[in-house]
Amino acid sequence: MRNLDADKKDVEKIDAFEMKCYRKILRIPWTARRTNQNILQELGMKERQLLKNIKQLKLKYFGHVVRHNNLEKLCLEGAVEGRRGRGRPRRRWTQDISDWLGFSVREASILAQDRDGFRSAVWEATSYKDPP
Repeated sequence: MRNLDADKKDVEKIDAFEMKCYRKILRIPWTARRTNQNILQELGMKERQLLKNIKQLKLKYFGHVVRHNNLEKLCLEGAVEGRRGRGRPRRRWTQDISDWLGFSVREASILAQDRDGFRSAVWEATSYKDPP
């Protein structure tokens, strides 16, 4: 449950940063009482884009790394010997990949070998669907 809370906080921080940047671009002071939707409409946008772009770039990079045999792939798949530190385990980079795609990392790396299939999976994972 904690990981979901951490993700939610991170998402909120990214969204707040994105809106802060838009307000700065439009030279709207933070004291002005303007809604985020109003600012997005002024920019001609329907929704926020930064988090979507971050997810898309991270997933594309994952696909690129697992298709090649190099040091990055070894680091991604490798395990470090020894004991881990005390406390709750930290969230891993690959956990985001499996959460966003809905596959295990192993299945995602197999899917990444097929570029077109992986592209469509990334597109589905990063496209916003209208809530029912």
